[in-house]
Amino acid sequence: MTGRRGVALLAAFVSVAATVGLAVVAPAAAAPGCKVDYAVPSQWQGGFTANVAVTNVGDRVDGWRLTWTWPSGQKVTQAWNATVTSSGAEATAVNVGYNAVIEPNAKVSFGFNGSWSGANTAPTSFALNGVTCTGSPGTDPTTTTTTTTTSDNPVPGDAMAQVAAMQPGWNLGNSLDATGADETSWGNPRITEALLDNVKAQGFKSIRIPVTWGQHQGGAPGYTIEAAYLARVKEVVGWALADGFQVMINIHHDSWQWISAMPSDRSGVLARYNAIWTQLATAFKDSPAKLVFESVNEPQFTGSSGDAQNAQLLHELNASFRTIVRNSGGNNASRLLVLPTLHTSSEQARLDELATSISGFNDRNLAATVHYYGYWPFSVNVAGGFRFDATAQKDLTDSFDRVSSTFVSRGIPVILGEYGLLGFDRHTGTIEQGEKLKFFELFGYYARTKKITTMLWDNGQHLGRTSFQWSDPELIAQIKSSWTTRSGTASGDQVFSARSSAVTAKTITLNPNGTTFTALRQGSTDLVRGTDYTVSGDQLTLTAAAMTRLSGARNYGTNAVLTAHFSAGVPWRINLITHDTPVLSAATGTTSAFSIPTNFRGDVLATMEAKYADGSNAGPHNWTSFKEFDRTFAPNYTTGATTLTPEFFAEVNDNARVTLTFHYWSGATATYHVTKSGSTVTGTL
Repeated sequence: MTGRRGVALLAAFVSVAATVGLAVVAPAAAAPGCKVDYAVPSQWQGGFTANVAVTNVGDRVDGWRLTWTWPSGQKVTQAWNATVTSSGAEATAVNVGYNAVIEPNAKVSFGFNGSWSGANTAPTSFALNGVTCTGSPGTDPTTTTTTTTTSDNPVPGDAMAQVAAMQPGWNLGNSLDATGADETSWGNPRITEALLDNVKAQGFKSIRIPVTWGQHQGGAPGYTIEAAYLARVKEVVGWALADGFQVMINIHHDSWQWISAMPSDRSGVLARYNAIWTQLATAFKDSPAKLVFESVNEPQFTGSSGDAQNAQLLHELNASFRTIVRNSGGNNASRLLVLPTLHTSSEQARLDELATSISGFNDRNLAATVHYYGYWPFSVNVAGGFRFDATAQKDLTDSFDRVSSTFVSRGIPVILGEYGLLGFDRHTGTIEQGEKLKFFELFGYYARTKKITTMLWDNGQHLGRTSFQWSDPELIAQIKSSWTTRSGTASGDQVFSARSSAVTAKTITLNPNGTTFTALRQGSTDLVRGTDYTVSGDQLTLTAAAMTRLSGARNYGTNAVLTAHFSAGVPWRINLITHDTPVLSAATGTTSAFSIPTNFRGDVLATMEAKYADGSNAGPHNWTSFKEFDRTFAPNYTTGATTLTPEFFAEVNDNARVTLTFHYWSGATATYHVTKSGSTVTGTL
C-alpha cells in the first residue's frame, strides 16, 4: 500500500473420516446428541492449526464444555471463539460469552493453534459437559478429522499448495518500507522478535515484509545496498522464519519513488532494479523455500504512452526479476516468485496482461498478486458510499471472480497481498462499524471460496506493535471467524428511537449468510422470543415493551447493547440509541480553522452534501454533492462540533453561499450555510 513457515502441501493428503455424536446434559424428553467435525487444515514441523465444529442434534445446550484426550500428547498454544486449555494429555474447550447457547440443529465453531512432537494423531473421542459422546440418536459415534501434511520445503512446481498454506497472512507495514532514515521514521517502533511471536499466536501463517531500498542504496554502477540495512532485513526475515512463518519480501515504495520513471529512463531504472534483486538473490539463495520473493509492490509508470507501454515495462521488470533469481543458484532455482499486475489492480485488462507474461515464462513456481481496498466510494466514504450496499458488494465479488477465473482456475495461485479499507483507520466514523464488519465478513468468505490467499495490511493501526493488543477487537474477531465460516449480520448495528416521540417497536433485517438465527441477548441474558422480540422470515422486531424497558431513562446515546446470535460465526452487536435531530449553531472562523457548533443529541453523522445556490456541486470531488468523510468534514462528538477542513474550502468559490446538508444514521438531516470570503468563513442556519 502507498502509505509460516515455507510450508507446502505434499502431494498426498492424509484424511481420516469419522463423526462423533456428542451427548449433552438435557431433559430426557428427546435423545441428546451432537456431531463434532475436527479438521487440521495446516500442519508444520512442531505445530498445527485445528478447526472444531460442534453441531447440536439434541436438546438445547446453554453453556458448553468440550473435552478430549490427545493421542500423541499435543498441546494447545492459542485459541479463538473458545477458551481452550490443556493439562497433560487432557484438553478442554469452554464457550465464550457470545456462543454459550447451541440451539437444536445449530452449530458452534472454534479453532486453535497447537504444538506436537513425534506425531499429530487426531482425537477419536469427545465429551460434552461431562457426558461421553454417544452419537446422534440411532447412529454410531464417529469423528470427522482432516489432516494436511506439509513439509519445510515446498515441492517444486506445487505453487498452488504453497500459496494455500500461506493463508492467512499479515503485513508488517510502515516499518522496513518507510522512506525515511530508518524503520521508525513513520512512527512505528523497531521490529522485535516479540512482535512476530505475537503475530504468530494470532493464527497468521504468513507474513509479508515490505521493504523500501532506495534510500539505503549507493549510486551507479553498483547500486550497492548498505550492509547494515541488508543485515537488518536479514535479521527480521530470520526471526520470522524461525517463528514458523512463510515470509514474503519485496521492493516496495521504490515503485513510485524511482521505478515509475522507467518510461523516460528505461536503462537507468532497469540497472538499479536488477542490482537490488541480484544482491537479494545472492543474500537469500540458501534460505529455505518458505522465503518468497515479490518482484515489486504496486508497479506504476509516469509519463508512459498508455496501457501497451505500461504492460511492456512491467513485463520487462518481472522477466528480469525471474531470470536473476532463477540463475542465482541455491534454493532460488525453485523458490516461489510472486508477480503483480499493474497497480496490483484486479481489472480484467491488467489481469490478462500478467496472465500472458506468466504463460510465456513457463515456470511452475510463480504466483500472481493483486490488492483490494474495496469499492472506492465506500472505502473512503465519498459520493454517498457510506453503506456496504449492493454496488460495493458486487465490486468485491466481481473482483474476486475475475482473479479466480483468470488465474486460480488455470492452476496459477493468487496472493491478495494487501487488503483493508482506505478510510477505516482515519476518523473512527469514516466507515461505520457495522458496515465495516459486513465488508470483512463477505471479504473473508468470498476469498476463501475462490481459494485466494489474503494478507491483512497493518501499518500499526490494527495490532499494537508493543502492546500486542488489537485496536478493534470486533474487527479481528470477524476476520478470524471468516477464515473458517460465515457469520450472520443485519441491515445495521444501530436502532434509533427519537426521544421526542413515544417508544415504538423497531425492526431490522437479518442477513444470516447461510447460518441460522438462534438467540437475542443482552450480555449473558437471553431475551424472550415472542415477548421481547419476534422473528418473521428475516425480520427481527423488538417489541415496544422491550424497547421501553431497555431504553431506561432514554438519555441521548446508546441505552443498551444487544447481540444477535447465529448458528456459526461471531454474534452481531446491536446498539439501541435514543436521539433527536441534531442542532447546529451559527459560527465564524477561517478557512484553516472552522467548526460548526453541533449538539448531536445522540445521533451519528453519516455524510455531508455541499451545493451552491444554483444546484451545482461545491467543494472537492465536484462530480458529486456528497463530500469525503474526514478529508473535508469530520464530527467531534466529545467537543460538540463538526469541522470543515482547509481542503474543503480550498475548492469552494469565494463569496458564493454553500448549502450543506448533513445526513445522520438515524435518517435525520440538518441544513447549514457557509460562505467563504478570502480566508474568512461565516456559517449560518
